Amino acid sequence: MADHVLALRVHTDRLLHTAETLTDPGAPSLCDGWTRGHVLTHLARNAEAVGRLADWAVTGTPQEMYPGGTAARDARIEEGARRPVGELRQDLVATAQALEPRLAALAGELASPQVQMRGGLEVDATQLPFLRLREVVLHHADLAAGFTLAEVEEELLRELVDDAVARLQRSDDAPGLELVADEGDRWTVGDGLARVEGPLAGVLLWLARRETGGVRSEGAPPELPRGA
Repeated sequence: MADHVLALRVHTDRLLHTAETLTDPGAPSLCDGWTRGHVLTHLARNAEAVGRLADWAVTGTPQEMYPGGTAARDARIEEGARRPVGELRQDLVATAQALEPRLAALAGELASPQVQMRGGLEVDATQLPFLRLREVVLHHADLAAGFTLAEVEEELLRELVDDAVARLQRSDDAPGLELVADEGDRWTVGDGLARVEGPLAGVLLWLARRETGGVRSEGAPPELPRGA
């Protein structure tokens, strides 16, 4: 967990640096239907959400990750996305700063070692720094503002692909895949029938965002289920 907390600090700083360069929050992002303003707003609200779960773990008092559920979460993102870029930056900075000590508190004794994510998925509270790190790294690339997954450290890319493959394996609709990274890593989903190759960054971008430009396969890569 300590390594994830440190990596989160590094990647949050990188994200904030990119946010400082943005002038057009209405420009499209890599997230289907979302602008950069949507992505930045989501990252701010996610910092608050992860902070609530960290508080739950420390105090033992259950909290909703997103009060009001998915509909309320989506409405807050939609409303916040229209703000001026300066407001978006300030929100991102303030929420990131507020989250840091709450994640650090997870290193102590926990009243609730497990917490519940949106959708009811239970996770170990010590996973929260990694889950926030995943959001920061992927959505930083989603801004389409210069930063790409190719700039992410190889070991972290490997962890993120491991995580994406594990989520795909839990889906009943996942195609049979053999994933082969140029760095030498290999993963199998189901019967491993379709082979998809590429650098770790390209494999992750395909798994996370269905972008096929960074991977290779015989014919088009198979369709991946939504939400996996």
